[in-house]
Amino acid sequence: MEDLHDARLNFVIGSLLDCGARNFIDLGCGAGSLLKKALLSGYFDAIVGLETAADSLAVARAELADYLRGPSPELRLINGSGLDVQPQLQDFDAIVMVETIEHIDPRQLSRLEDALFVGYRPKHVILSTPNRDYNPLYGLAAHELREPDHKFEWSRIRFRSWGLRLARQYGYHARFAHIGEAHPELGSPTQAIRFSRIDDQRFNPA
Repeated sequence: MEDLHDARLNFVIGSLLDCGARNFIDLGCGAGSLLKKALLSGYFDAIVGLETAADSLAVARAELADYLRGPSPELRLINGSGLDVQPQLQDFDAIVMVETIEHIDPRQLSRLEDALFVGYRPKHVILSTPNRDYNPLYGLAAHELREPDHKFEWSRIRFRSWGLRLARQYGYHARFAHIGEAHPELGSPTQAIRFSRIDDQRFNPA
């Protein structure tokens, strides 16, 4: 059976292929597992991994050394924060965040939203995050989170509310998905969303 980590990566790659993205930025790329899977697909023309943790980025550089030396596809690994727009990373088809948003201080979420939907404003934004409703199946109490570094974990209702608000506010269509084996009442362990930009010249993020 496909494990949850692989299921998340396969969902993101499948979503990128489905929406026709030929290049993307992985915000919070960690050790590069999604980047490697994308490179092995042979489909993408340009891929960027952005990561704040230098040790994780060092692992990614070692794992992807052959691709970093090769001419195609273009691969860049950058030590930086997803909260700040990187001027050199404009006009990418998609931005993805795999189990990353829950590591961000909730007080910084508006900054992330502005970076994603105003600063970068890609055609698509794809992200996954834990479904808090599912946590009792891991033996967790209501106040407990799956990892010590998680700053929050959202219920399905909270996640949907957040996604729909952003879609309305920034001119995107929101498509929700669930990853992993589902419980009839608690849902799947991972929840995901794909934002697709509505190309309307009347849109004004202000």
